[in-house]
Amino acid sequence: MKMLRFRSPSIRSLDQEILCTIRLLDDSEISCSIQRDTKGQFLLDHVCNHYNLLEKDYFGIRYVDPEKQRHWLEPNKPVVRQMKSHQPYTMCFRVKFYPHEPMKIKEELTRYLLYLQLKRDIYHGRLLCPFAEAAYLGACIVQAELGDYDPEEHPSDYIRDFKLFPKQSLKLERKIIEIHKNELRGQCAPLAELNMLQRAHSLETYGVDPHPCKDFTGSTAFLGFTATGFVVFQGNKRIHLLKWADVSKLKFEGKTFYVIGIQKEISLTGRIHCNRMKKLVLTFHTSTPAACKHLWKCGVENQAFYKCAKSSQIKTVSSSNIFFKGSRFRYSGKVAKEVIEASSKIQRDPPEVHRAQFGQSRSYNSLSHKNLIMNMEPLVPAMPSANEYEETAADSGVAVKDSAPLSPLKPSSAPADAEQQSAERRTSAPSTDPQPPRVSTDSSNLRPQTPKAEDDAEEDYEVSGALTISELVYSPCASMLPTPVDDSQGGVDLLFSSPVQSPARLLRELHADPDIQARLEAERQRDRARERARVAAGGRAAGVLGGGLRLLSSNRRVNACLLSVARLVAVAMGVLLVTVPTLLLLLESDIDVSFLHEIRQTPEFEQFHYEYYCPLRRWVLCRISMAMENLWSD
Repeated sequence: MKMLRFRSPSIRSLDQEILCTIRLLDDSEISCSIQRDTKGQFLLDHVCNHYNLLEKDYFGIRYVDPEKQRHWLEPNKPVVRQMKSHQPYTMCFRVKFYPHEPMKIKEELTRYLLYLQLKRDIYHGRLLCPFAEAAYLGACIVQAELGDYDPEEHPSDYIRDFKLFPKQSLKLERKIIEIHKNELRGQCAPLAELNMLQRAHSLETYGVDPHPCKDFTGSTAFLGFTATGFVVFQGNKRIHLLKWADVSKLKFEGKTFYVIGIQKEISLTGRIHCNRMKKLVLTFHTSTPAACKHLWKCGVENQAFYKCAKSSQIKTVSSSNIFFKGSRFRYSGKVAKEVIEASSKIQRDPPEVHRAQFGQSRSYNSLSHKNLIMNMEPLVPAMPSANEYEETAADSGVAVKDSAPLSPLKPSSAPADAEQQSAERRTSAPSTDPQPPRVSTDSSNLRPQTPKAEDDAEEDYEVSGALTISELVYSPCASMLPTPVDDSQGGVDLLFSSPVQSPARLLRELHADPDIQARLEAERQRDRARERARVAAGGRAAGVLGGGLRLLSSNRRVNACLLSVARLVAVAMGVLLVTVPTLLLLLESDIDVSFLHEIRQTPEFEQFHYEYYCPLRRWVLCRISMAMENLWSD
């Protein structure tokens, strides 16, 4: 009866319906009811069926736990087991994997959803771009929303109604109006959106979902994963680009995230040795262990999606060493090449795209009044401006020379007049191309407006090295936090605030104190002197042995191999020490099992029993009896 009373509530709980609300890319919402054992794939399929979307492998569902940590909903696990918040559940439908080439997207509906995601990225500061690129992207959005410029319908300040950038300057608005009037006339909404995708995908921050971290010096950096590889942004520069082919392992331990890869060796003279590769280990520290694990899982998924040729090549990845338990994770889904192949085989009629018109979309109200559900993506300035319609010189600011620690976005100082005039000439030059004719809305006839060609002769080391991405500092601080953080509160540094002093800060203080440095150097000199005296007194044989050991210890690869072999030998010896005595005890016992009986009948066992086991048993019993007699006599 107790078993029946225990099981009946759990059976009823399986039939309990749970309400889920999913917020879409245009800020509209759909709801559905799920059971306790419903998996995440059901919700993703529900949203895709709502859109009539076939190219759904680029998208995912994101949620926030009670500790304000973001997560991607795993499709092969029950929703209730992943969601730790109270019911009803609220989630967001977002682009998870950005297409490397938007032109290979087959359907207009998929391109429209990607366009909505990039619009959010521009507003929240994730898609950082120079002034000229920002003006062109803004003009494409205006063309897609309003159509051609009409002086009777559009007043002089009509761009002010568009909240493309939270603090867009008057200069930027004028440049957007100029491009909207002259360069984009005649383009329908699908073509304007496609031009926006084509220009945006060439930017360095395209597809980056930035994760705030600290490097080993304590400086703030933003990590991201793109179709090309692993990227690190600091200041206004991309300081690292490690291609997926060069990334050998991603791992984490607590709050520390490691990226292990290889790169070409560069000599002191600046020459690159193409045949010489060296191991590269990048170390970063996150604010919490949950943030570090989320970063690791995002990296594993992106590496599998963009690097593997087939989903059958995806392997389960572990964050631990070979003999130590750790987190295990496997990306379950199609890879980029399979998604492109599946898109090329779509033969249906293009589905109808329902675009949210300006003034009717909730996205503009939410952006202007800062009413985002759950504050999942709070507002962050994408363009700097101290006074929204008075600052005109900050948009052509000077790039930061060094990769300095990041701070919340602040207005940049005004550059020289000559630099400002030259920047204005570069960004405001009128287009000499003829106005394109109006095209039909058939997605098969769309051709994007090709951007300016970049230098194709760029070397690999230049691509992977430091590269200035904008005149502005890449600082999507508020979008990383569940609620906006003021500059006076520390910005992104608030994530890492702790009463315990960090090792990186202690390291900086040690380097800054000359007295401590002098004492450390004196101790190192004394240690070296003792080591030289010990080696000299050891003799020639000891010197040869010590030299061999130093040679082995200086080679990290040999060290790793020796450590693995030692662990393997230790595990094998442990297994033997446990298995062999257990088997002997079973054989000498009275347990009558078929396989034990067969072993007892073999000549080898009889020889072992009479020649080794019986004498050993008599000797042990004799010793025990002698010890007992001595004990009783005492």
